[in-house]
Amino acid sequence: MIGSARQVGRAIRAARSSGGVSLRELASRVEVSPATISAIENGKTRVDVERLHAIAAALDIAVGELLERLADSGGAQVRAAPVASSPSVVRDGHSWRMFGPVRLDPVLWAAIEDFVEKGYHGSTMRSIALRARMSVPGVYHHYRSKQHLLVACLDVTMSELFARVGAAREEGDDPVARVAFMVEALALFHMHRRKLALIGASEMRSFEPSNRRRISALRNDLQHLIDDEIAEGVSLGVFTVGSPRHAGRAISTMCTSLSQWYRESGPTSPERIARDYARFALGLLGSGVHDS
Repeated sequence: MIGSARQVGRAIRAARSSGGVSLRELASRVEVSPATISAIENGKTRVDVERLHAIAAALDIAVGELLERLADSGGAQVRAAPVASSPSVVRDGHSWRMFGPVRLDPVLWAAIEDFVEKGYHGSTMRSIALRARMSVPGVYHHYRSKQHLLVACLDVTMSELFARVGAAREEGDDPVARVAFMVEALALFHMHRRKLALIGASEMRSFEPSNRRRISALRNDLQHLIDDEIAEGVSLGVFTVGSPRHAGRAISTMCTSLSQWYRESGPTSPERIARDYARFALGLLGSGVHDS
């Protein structure tokens, strides 16, 4: 027994991302569909020993190293920087729509606040330490650099996005429902986790090259989940959009922009806005679903 399907999938995704290999590239190397790799990484498909060896070879690592990642992470995604506790998402029922508090250590919370207020380049380890009510050496004890804090912010963001969007996708019975739920999940995240989303939208330029490649690969993989559902809808004739890839990017950008203008004091709830955005997305895809 090498671990649960979800644990193994997370270890594979972490190894792939750290190596800068896209989901589609790994699928090509293993000679399976991107949907199969996506199902493996999201714990929907178990991996037998033969396929595990094939995936490890495609990632140019030993199977032992892949299993060590699984053991070291305790089933959690391996990160480039230490994160105290990423948000848990219960996947039963409609729980991807529910947002509780995020459990993070005080240093990371302080960094999030500082990055949002001053920007990455305007923040310093000293200003973060002051906000966290710790000494500068105390901050360095937990995080080796400001770059590690930025990476930790995006790892938390991507971990939660994959969990929520994946759970929303699983709830849908057809491409129309799956796209609607996935857009709703994206929109909700960018309002309920607005500060994390703002950092993700504004600080990609601040990553060191290796970290930028890894985070960009994760973001591309998330986009491909939506793209695959749109492509299936087009093939089935339920979407009539002429430029499905452009439409997919437009839909994602529409959701990510929410972090820039949404305010809790506004007149409309995140839930209503998210439902509206889901209808807007289906209208853009030509599904025949109209706003009401």
